[in-house]
Amino acid sequence: MTKKLNIFLAGPRGFCAGVDRAIEMVKGALKKYGAPVYVRHEIVHNKFVVENLKSQGAIFVEELNEIQDKSRPVIFSAHGVPKAVPEEALSLNLMYYDATCPLVSKIHKEVENFDKKNLPVILIGHRNHPEVIGTMGQTKKEIYLVEKTEDVKKLPLNQDEKIAYVTQTTLSVDDTKDIIKEIKLHFSDVIEPKKNDICYATTNRQEAVKKIANQCDYFLVIGASNSSNSLRLVEVAKNYGSKKAILVEDVDSLNLNIFQESKNIGITASASSPEILVRKLLNNLKKNFEVKVNEGHYQKEDVFFKVPQKLNI
Repeated sequence: MTKKLNIFLAGPRGFCAGVDRAIEMVKGALKKYGAPVYVRHEIVHNKFVVENLKSQGAIFVEELNEIQDKSRPVIFSAHGVPKAVPEEALSLNLMYYDATCPLVSKIHKEVENFDKKNLPVILIGHRNHPEVIGTMGQTKKEIYLVEKTEDVKKLPLNQDEKIAYVTQTTLSVDDTKDIIKEIKLHFSDVIEPKKNDICYATTNRQEAVKKIANQCDYFLVIGASNSSNSLRLVEVAKNYGSKKAILVEDVDSLNLNIFQESKNIGITASASSPEILVRKLLNNLKKNFEVKVNEGHYQKEDVFFKVPQKLNI
């Protein structure tokens, strides 16, 4: 007899507006200029997306000096870049397009404004993540990185000094709350960002997982191991009651035997993972199990970021 599985699909899930825009910018550049088009760093953290764009003629590099044909356009990834990168592009006479997510650009502007006011800036984020590297490169002055609550007390700043903070857009909402609380306890004069820095998509996907995690024996997060928002979703699923939660980087190589002891499976896709991978995973499960899919009603996201006019054909 075929084993039955209850599937709980989290919603919203998958691509956010910033990821959508970045991918469309690469496609737009390929249409306008033909192949190859260079992309500095993975445009978004997802192998499926990157391989798909490679097959259309995108060449991915980590640094601009790797670009062999300087007459070709280059696109900067959605995570944002330090100011030194567009400066280097100009010095190399490169034609470039910046696909930085507008919500990351907002944080860059906040850092600039705090810098103009001579305020020390604390950045809550993960060391070596491209978004953090980009944000820390918006000013010549040092930005103080905080990864966990314990780091706050170690900062080389006076407690009565006026300070400002910003956050990476893809963090755990819960963890960030604790760090902000610690910053406010430690420093007497704290300037906050005008609006929450954690992006709407990160928040929505974490909330969607929280709603169904405690009904699940196993939670599958389709995403990438170098994707901050993917890893946070795995943590949230575990913290909110799923017995097990794992990151699925390749849906076709997922060992389906892991579900022999499970009945209720949660599924979501990170903000950089396309819906096609969710469908693929469901089809693989349907071939091996009797599957019942439960998907609650949820508010569809209506955020849209325009592709620059120059890339609209």
